[in-house]
Amino acid sequence: MKSYDLIVVGGGFSGIASAISASRQGIKVLLVEKSNCLGGAATNSLVNPFMNNATKINGKNVDLSSGIFKEILKRLRKRNALIWNSHFLEEELKYILNEMMLENNVDLLFHSYLTQANRENDEIKSITLATIDGEITLSAKYYIDATGDGQLAFLSGCDYILGREKDSLTQPMTLCFRVGNVDTDKFYKALDKVQKEYNEAQKTGDITNPRENILVFNTPIKNVLHFNTTRVVKHNPTNPFEKTKAEIIARKQVHEIYDFLKNHADGMENSFLMSTAGEIGVRESRKIVGEYILTENDLLSCTKFDDGVVACNYDLDIHNPEGAGTSHHYFKDGEYYTIPYRAFIPKKIKNMLISGRCISADQGAQASFRIMPTVTSIGEATGTAIGIIVNDKIDNVRNVDIKKLQKILKDSYIKQ
Repeated sequence: MKSYDLIVVGGGFSGIASAISASRQGIKVLLVEKSNCLGGAATNSLVNPFMNNATKINGKNVDLSSGIFKEILKRLRKRNALIWNSHFLEEELKYILNEMMLENNVDLLFHSYLTQANRENDEIKSITLATIDGEITLSAKYYIDATGDGQLAFLSGCDYILGREKDSLTQPMTLCFRVGNVDTDKFYKALDKVQKEYNEAQKTGDITNPRENILVFNTPIKNVLHFNTTRVVKHNPTNPFEKTKAEIIARKQVHEIYDFLKNHADGMENSFLMSTAGEIGVRESRKIVGEYILTENDLLSCTKFDDGVVACNYDLDIHNPEGAGTSHHYFKDGEYYTIPYRAFIPKKIKNMLISGRCISADQGAQASFRIMPTVTSIGEATGTAIGIIVNDKIDNVRNVDIKKLQKILKDSYIKQ
């Protein structure tokens, strides 16, 4: 049985940052991913573009997610795979993330699905993975759950919050899709008219998607539009049967919307449905209960925690879990909050940290930090913490030297 200092489960932006930052501390790291590539929601679910995590302080633009996230942007830019600092080419991203893993001596294991966490008292001893060669078992001194769904923590028996407190409804799931050969100039000129006709089609039942408008983005590819506009509500993303139904509903919505656009939208006359994501996008699922639960009120108060290790000011972007409507709270220039290290520590376990959108928080708080730049910063913080813990021979993730962790992260920020 192979053994590592750290096993990271989940190869999205949080997981890759956890793995890279830990390896840079000189420890042996394995990253496990269920699909055939890194990038998580960006590559598997076609979530694009990157949302903005920056503010103005004393008149200067300040990036709140620097470090490894900025390294990724630089590499995308170098390969002409990034426009407007936010829209990116997924195939280039897959290649770049592979290269970053190899350069940082991170071992990779694709096509491996976590099925079991083998726990003794307050410690995870090993994990079991389903692979094409049957089940395999791997062990490490420490673990990071970067699955998005909190799968490792769930299988370890950790408590979690699903969706909002009153009824456990999560933010909607969305299947993104692309349309090619569009006259984009004509399309955008007539978009307001199409939005009104879309709302009329909802009233007649021709459109079953409950989302209140058509959410569309340009892409780096000429004449190709990206749609993040399907909306599946009241389905549990952690229940395999409900998630299957969500995929079926979302695909029906894709074709309804595309057929509608083909018949109503200027510039769509010669278009074709180019692709749908390989997996439906999940905004919110399990949030693991940690030593501190980050709340919406913490964000609205722009709280700066003594053990804060990540900064964010993306708006509280809550897509209605029941149907139409999206609520927002935008931060003013200079306003931001921090995320405390305690929110990464699951109760009951001493050798695991939580990373990404499944950290300890309520729905309102998670609606802000769930974006890719911020979860990359969370991953960088968790991976760096485990590196410190291993090197300093600490036997519990609660006992990391916070000041040391904060200094390393600040140095990484300044370096970029």
